[in-house]
Amino acid sequence: MPLVKLHCITHRNREWISVEFEKTEMLNAAIKKLPGTQFSATYKSWLLPLKKENYILIRRQLFTKATIDNTSLRQYLIKRNKQPTLTQEVIPQSNTFTNNTFQNDLQLTVSVNENSRIHPTNRHVLVNMREQLILKSYSSSTIKTYLGEMSLFLQTLKHHSADEMNTERIKNYLKYCIEYLHVKEATIHSRINALKFYYEQVLKREKFFYEIPRPKKHLQLPKVLSEREVGRLFRAVTNLKHKAILFTAYSAGLRVSEVVNIKIRDIDSNRMQIFVEKAKGKKDRYVGLGILLLDILRAYLAQCTPRPKVYLFENPMMPGEAYSVRSAQKIFQLSKDQAGIFKSVGIHSLRHSFATHLLEKGIDIRYIKDLLGHFSIKTTERYLHVKKEQLINIPNPLDELMRSGELDW
Repeated sequence: MPLVKLHCITHRNREWISVEFEKTEMLNAAIKKLPGTQFSATYKSWLLPLKKENYILIRRQLFTKATIDNTSLRQYLIKRNKQPTLTQEVIPQSNTFTNNTFQNDLQLTVSVNENSRIHPTNRHVLVNMREQLILKSYSSSTIKTYLGEMSLFLQTLKHHSADEMNTERIKNYLKYCIEYLHVKEATIHSRINALKFYYEQVLKREKFFYEIPRPKKHLQLPKVLSEREVGRLFRAVTNLKHKAILFTAYSAGLRVSEVVNIKIRDIDSNRMQIFVEKAKGKKDRYVGLGILLLDILRAYLAQCTPRPKVYLFENPMMPGEAYSVRSAQKIFQLSKDQAGIFKSVGIHSLRHSFATHLLEKGIDIRYIKDLLGHFSIKTTERYLHVKKEQLINIPNPLDELMRSGELDW
């Protein structure tokens, strides 16, 4: 078995668990799945915040794949003697990880910071909720969001039992969030989703939220770049890899996470399609591969050193690993600044622009829905509000008065 060493480092005024091992695709893939993991080029290792739950997640993820050496981490914690959550009994000397150990560790997956603010009456809630979320294969971002929202709820309850809450008490809590905390509508929806999951999926209370209303969401229109602005943006990019990333986002209408996770095998030049695997909602779909995009990608692959092995766009420091979302976002912002575009938009605006420009060219909105991978046509219909031709062609009543001679200023 490969050897994995765990250390503690201080980086940017925070303590981190450093996970070091000889580079293998198997271990890289396993560590990347852990929520909150980030790679440090400085330390050439994967980092997770120093929390008991993260240590347990590392052991659980790697116990059948590697031998874990936690000597350095144990020595650091014993010397510091300020972190009661990572004690000797939580970090055993042995690498043995039996079913009993797994069950015991499952009860310790809540960080001490959360536990210190949550009354003992409710400390089981996050543990049970996390277990159910994992069993139902929710994404790491959704798990993080739901547990965060539930943690805030439990802290508000103090010594009152969450399991004994009724519908009326939940309504009062949500009313408190809206009236006194001034929580936005989108966050309230997220909070309701988390609470609904716990009471209906974990505690099995059917239709527990049936009588709890949801606040009306603010209809946010997509932020769109004009075709001229898109052209200026692309002309400002000189790096061929950066140009290929932005071209792919716009030409195929992809989310940034979808762009960086495209594998070389997903490019089908015979059928002129790109396969998007396990996108939002775990949905697969095909999108079109434009001729110009194909030319750009071929030129990029011909010049790229080292040549990508798995992903179309790979981390230059980690061959075989996907380019980071954050790096792609930085590329867009830098290109936007160089192009002199001052709109407050991010790389996701390329996806919005793709949909809007297609709509303006007369493409049926149902086809655009499928290209974007939306669950509901209602999501796609937001673009009807920003279709500029419809707005331009509506006669303005003030202008009509001027033309008719009824008004002279």
